[in-house]
Amino acid sequence: MKVVYVSYPQSGSGDVDVPASAENALGLRSFLESGGHELVATSETGEALDRELADAEVLITTPFWPVYLDEDRIKRAANLSLVITAGIGSDHTDPETAKQHGVTVAEVTGSNVVSVAEHNVLQILALVRNFVPAHMEAREGGWDVAKIAAPSHDLEGKTVGIVGLGAIGARTALRLKGFDVRMLYYANHRRSAGEEASLGVKYARLDTLVAESDVICLALPLMDGSQALFGPERLQAMKPGAWLVNTARGAIVDRDALVEAVGSGHLAGYAGDTWYPQPAPADHPWRSLPQGSEAMTIHCSGMTREAQDRIAEGVHEMLAAHLDGRAMPEDFIVVDPAA
Repeated sequence: MKVVYVSYPQSGSGDVDVPASAENALGLRSFLESGGHELVATSETGEALDRELADAEVLITTPFWPVYLDEDRIKRAANLSLVITAGIGSDHTDPETAKQHGVTVAEVTGSNVVSVAEHNVLQILALVRNFVPAHMEAREGGWDVAKIAAPSHDLEGKTVGIVGLGAIGARTALRLKGFDVRMLYYANHRRSAGEEASLGVKYARLDTLVAESDVICLALPLMDGSQALFGPERLQAMKPGAWLVNTARGAIVDRDALVEAVGSGHLAGYAGDTWYPQPAPADHPWRSLPQGSEAMTIHCSGMTREAQDRIAEGVHEMLAAHLDGRAMPEDFIVVDPAA
């Protein structure tokens, strides 16, 4: 069996091994090769990858360095039967196309929930407290306290709206409770009264949440209905001076409308961890948002060392089940062609 693993290169990490890098491939090489299987680990996502996929049975891809699997690419990978997302979020694979071609799609459910929830709080605080400009002032030898303090605020007493209250949204809410904020949430499925009380959240319709929130945190998957959910009209409906945090998926926010909303000063800032496409090109306009109005990261929120260990464990479990002809855990399955 041939397995192709696609992820970011190890470069820049010094002497510290990064488990999820292409070079280390989550420790899969010895596991697979000891059983007589072939592992190809690469950072290629173009024609070189297509040549490897032509006879591959399993593709392991990462949401932060994704292989975009459309119908044409799946047709050319005639032997492909399993696609594993090493993490959470398989929107880079078209589910209907995968099902039609008999390809199972799975991901490591729950592997980065804690990591992304912590990153949500980090990015909220970075925006509200004006952290990035303060840090740059220190790095660049300045001491203009007035400039830094003017747009800096306490989070306490603010209204935080969470769009999507799945595992990550709920963990984010739990971590925000200690900041004494008012929390609204919108989701397709409302939580029970007991769950709402435990999380410290109150349900609101999306338009209400958008109009009343000082901070909006996106914690929903990219799916039908969420593509460009925050487009020109919804961004303009946000409170003047509000902040937007997006560790979910870049395509949930309209790229150019966000540039306009932040550039005009309608939004005080944007902190995004996810982009479209990924890896983001050097000239992506979100890289050039006005200084002091952004706290961008490069889809690293779910890649702490602990998260990588959980991802590795889940991928090993799925591959072992596949090799043995056993069913994978149901909570890992995203697309089941037999269903």
